[in-house]
Amino acid sequence: MLTYNAPVPLAGEFSAANSMTSTMDPLGPNPQPIDAKITPVTSSNTIAKIGGQQTPKVHHIWLVTGPAGCGKTTVAEHLSKSLNLPYLEGDSFHPQANIDKMANGIPLTDADRWDWLTLLREESLKQLASGAEGVVLTCSALKRKYRDVIRVAPYFSHDVSLHFIYLHAPEAVLLERVGLRQGHYMGANMVRSQFEILEPPTAEETDVISIDVSGSIDDVLEVALGQVTKKISEAV
Repeated sequence: MLTYNAPVPLAGEFSAANSMTSTMDPLGPNPQPIDAKITPVTSSNTIAKIGGQQTPKVHHIWLVTGPAGCGKTTVAEHLSKSLNLPYLEGDSFHPQANIDKMANGIPLTDADRWDWLTLLREESLKQLASGAEGVVLTCSALKRKYRDVIRVAPYFSHDVSLHFIYLHAPEAVLLERVGLRQGHYMGANMVRSQFEILEPPTAEETDVISIDVSGSIDDVLEVALGQVTKKISEAV
């Protein structure tokens, strides 16, 4: 992933890997879970007291998205350190076959992504089940249906709140940034292919925070952290 210059064991009997399989229909425009069953996230920190009453405590998943070159890793690492939350680098969960395809300039297909996206969702829930207050995750999530795969996470764990942080900039800006990379398997030629399939979040995707990353990295990090802390305060 561009910069500007292992899974955690489950707590209790929760097992996302066993209870939720890759049940997405790769032929449909918006895959839906089929008979997926998952135990709600629980931990000693699940219940918070507000006004003397017990209320479910919200556990946030912050998914930093956007095409190659937008700075997902830089932003995600900053959020992870600032909020003291575990960080999952989405690219590190790709199977070797996907990495080989991208290294050879071959765009991934929808079929290449389903199991990977499901794994990212499950790993995020594992972090929360092990007691994490939240988790920061990176994933390009270029299409609406890719984002919908991750959106399944809160369906069975109602104390989980999912947020997408969509980083964007003109293609020329991202091409220049990716061109400066050294030793990364995704070259500048992949930026074009990502823009060809990119489906920017629409207004109805109300769980998305959109941030223009054309400016300086300091400004981007400030805006990202400010938006995230605002969402956290609103959930209390």
